[in-house]
Amino acid sequence: MWLSEEKAFELAGEFETPLYVYDEKTLRGSCGEMRGLLPGRNFRASYSTKANSNIELLKIVLDEGLSADAMSPGEIYILELAGFKREQIFFVSNNSSEEELLYAIERGILFSADSLSQLELYGKLNSGGDIAVRFNPSAGLGHNDKVVTAGKATKFGVQMSFIPEVKELLAKYDLNLVGINHHLGSLVMVKEPYLAGMAELLGAAKQFPGLSFIDFGGGFGVPYKEGDARLDLSDLSAAMDEMIDGFLAGYDNKDVLFRIEPGRYIAAECGVLLGTVNAVKTNYDNEYIGTDIGFNALMRPVLYDSYHDVKIFSEEKAAVGPGPRTVVGNICESGDILAKNRDLPPAREGDLACVMTAGAYGFSMSSNYNQRLRPAEVLINKDGSHRLIRRRETFEDLTRTSV
Repeated sequence: MWLSEEKAFELAGEFETPLYVYDEKTLRGSCGEMRGLLPGRNFRASYSTKANSNIELLKIVLDEGLSADAMSPGEIYILELAGFKREQIFFVSNNSSEEELLYAIERGILFSADSLSQLELYGKLNSGGDIAVRFNPSAGLGHNDKVVTAGKATKFGVQMSFIPEVKELLAKYDLNLVGINHHLGSLVMVKEPYLAGMAELLGAAKQFPGLSFIDFGGGFGVPYKEGDARLDLSDLSAAMDEMIDGFLAGYDNKDVLFRIEPGRYIAAECGVLLGTVNAVKTNYDNEYIGTDIGFNALMRPVLYDSYHDVKIFSEEKAAVGPGPRTVVGNICESGDILAKNRDLPPAREGDLACVMTAGAYGFSMSSNYNQRLRPAEVLINKDGSHRLIRRRETFEDLTRTSV
């Protein structure tokens, strides 16, 4: 654990809570692991910006040599502010408007068409241009149905059987297909389903000679529960290497670039969310630890039933041992639960709750529900110093866009 209790109380005292805290060393380490997944290959890792789009974290990702994927013009905008060049940004949006496509076209940013409809719209707007196409393999994966992004029950990608129609539209608008991509889902912890999807995409690639790149997507998971096994990157790398060798033996472009687009793996473990214990009570034998971390600050538990380890930091030693306790937030919803019936020490008002592995899809999914203010964000630099990288919202921010 890179954050000590002493440092947690120091940061909470200086910046108040709820507070996202990130660690530069951990972020750089994750970037390095993804960058080196396929050593010796023509290979590139691109960070999925939606996981965490704080501009200071993006600057570190860029400095680590990663490219980036954008899901919206807003993400393109923030990536450009962070210093990413147009050739380092891949626009992999879903159901984009004409205005959104023009935003990317005007900047020379490559777009991946997510449907035949989007491919035709892009052709009308940018006849003769470069294009990528996102395909939909037969099966996806994910820790929750809401994050499965391939297979028969998803809105994403072009069905593989529509490859002839893709070729017709490419020819109709004189589009140059430079790459194909897919994304299976989120929280991949074993290699087999990822390799199965990879095999399908490589099968599709054989029908498009001369591709510049093939993008296998992201979804690599990290353990959210202390003690759980990690994804074996060495084993995954060896299996991917073997499959790529077989593909290249029969493909015309031996220099094709292979890409991945991790988000969670890069950002999750470098972040925690600190909250203050404001109330402790018992209702019908259920003990609740009430914090200021509502689901406006961390949506994942209520949206996906996601598990996050929670630690209680206290400046006084507990008189009794751990027991089943439920950690809740301050939102007016019964589902505002961070951790249910966990084996936790008793908490007192003024203690800190530390939600672990919160760097991905934490702040990026936050809101002002109940007119709560979004948290501040702090970065612990690699030399151990810290700095504010996003200020806490004020009440004035709640009406800043009102007219």
